[in-house]
Amino acid sequence: MALSPDTDDDDAPFGERVVTLEAGGRLDKALAAALPEFSRARLQALIAEGRVSRVGPGGAPVTDGSAKAQAGDYRLEIPPPAPAEPLPEDIPLVVLFEDEHLIVIDKPPGLAMHPAPGSESGTLVNALLHHCGASLSGIGGVARPGIVHRIDKETSGVVVAAKTDAAHQGLSALFAAHDIDREYVALTRGAPSPIKGTIEGAIARSTADRKKMAVVKTGGRHAVTHYTVARTFGPPGRPLAARVACRLETGRTHQIRVHLASKGAPCLGDPTYGSGSPSQPVKDAIAEAGLKRQALHAAVLGFVHPVTGERLRFESPLPADMARLEALLGRL
Repeated sequence: MALSPDTDDDDAPFGERVVTLEAGGRLDKALAAALPEFSRARLQALIAEGRVSRVGPGGAPVTDGSAKAQAGDYRLEIPPPAPAEPLPEDIPLVVLFEDEHLIVIDKPPGLAMHPAPGSESGTLVNALLHHCGASLSGIGGVARPGIVHRIDKETSGVVVAAKTDAAHQGLSALFAAHDIDREYVALTRGAPSPIKGTIEGAIARSTADRKKMAVVKTGGRHAVTHYTVARTFGPPGRPLAARVACRLETGRTHQIRVHLASKGAPCLGDPTYGSGSPSQPVKDAIAEAGLKRQALHAAVLGFVHPVTGERLRFESPLPADMARLEALLGRL
């Protein structure tokens, strides 16, 4: 491995880097070995952002970190470091409820909850800082002010954020005690069987792919999802897809997506857990609906206000992509 002569060796380098790799092995691993000052996660984010390319004619960006490294030079574009603290951004929010203690948002798909490598801006935290000013609870830390719980970036639906430390502590206690009403709607490939049941399986990070979670027999964190098949689509007895209502008893990373996939009925459009391909009619419906993410929506969030004691319950209708997909599936 050789670095270009103009390479910086600062603790937080940015600018352009050229690195020479040998053929073989995953590209992200090869880059991490060649550039130990960067974490592998940071390099994966640069790859995903299109900031890594081959040097030479036709050197288009490489966007798959799992691709095999090829012999030769690779150019890395390193952007300047993001601010240590997230900045306010004027991002429109659908506010379902707000008082001096907390705020409830109907989050659209594609909006990350908080800054993270590869998604340092344009998040719900940036939007909340603009909307709420300095009133957000600081318990979540400088990068996650007000954040009490999370849903995936591409999952839509109802979330609550704390504006005061008292509200943050109270909400956190409710989540820890599983004293929160959380219901999700998933559109799945096929349907889980039986039509109503409980999925109970510990979840831990996959040993095969660190980006994924998995149901494990030993270790992991206890996870419970109650589900009901509300509607099936396609031939009776052999459904091609289904609308499934899921109620969370626990809240683990990717819990519903992992649990439904473990039942052989992953969320439609899920790029991570949607192993296997849906039938052609379902594929056509997904394309026509314009669904470009997992078909999962946080439809209900209910809890007792941690400061006032008022019982609150919020419902969010299916967003346009999922509603359109359900309508098209209904024609199968």
